[in-house]
Amino acid sequence: MKPIVFKDLIIHEDEDFIVINKPPYISTLDDRNDPRNILALAKDYCESAQVCHRLDKETSGCLVIAKNQEAYRHIAMQFEDRSVKKIYHAVVEGIHDFKKTRVDRNLSTTNKGIAKINKDGKPALTYFDTIKSYKAHTLVECQPVTGRLHQIRAHISFMNAPICGDELYGGKPLFLSQIKRKFNLKKEEEERPLMQRVALHAYAIHFENLSGKKLDVVSPYPKDMAVLIKQLDLNS
Repeated sequence: MKPIVFKDLIIHEDEDFIVINKPPYISTLDDRNDPRNILALAKDYCESAQVCHRLDKETSGCLVIAKNQEAYRHIAMQFEDRSVKKIYHAVVEGIHDFKKTRVDRNLSTTNKGIAKINKDGKPALTYFDTIKSYKAHTLVECQPVTGRLHQIRAHISFMNAPICGDELYGGKPLFLSQIKRKFNLKKEEEERPLMQRVALHAYAIHFENLSGKKLDVVSPYPKDMAVLIKQLDLNS
């Protein structure tokens, strides 16, 4: 895997905050199985950097990093009062007509790090909106109000719309042969999924900087997500 250049990930930077478009397959914080992580890369770029929230290792997209302690406290208070708006895009199985569909189901986490809907768990709230429907899949906007582990993945699976590639929560890999007519695979060649990971991307984040200005940052789809959506567009 080629080295990640932190500066190339930056989609917004000012004197207090950096927002990056996190690539998939890299942990946000320390990972004993992989010395590369976003926090370490950020500290090489800015010694006082602190990551303000987390994305799953497989998830790409907007990740906010504070450049100083005051900035970190400022956004931490916004996360606490739930004024930070996070928008994710996901490709899910099935055709769904979500319109500000609310999922308000408590979540608990098992010893194996799996989120389960549990009335005795912690409150978790997510809204879902359909962006576009295809023949057998849907591109969905997901807005988590709370920030529980695997919240979007568990809540959307609860709605019988598991995310493509998310086998932990009932999703299956999506192959081009499933959506393209007259698909021909070369002999002795094994077909690989269009995405090798969970089809989830942190598309946008909205928060306030220290001067009270609202920041709206959007992160473009990484190559694998862009290819997946392009193929769905072409073959619908």
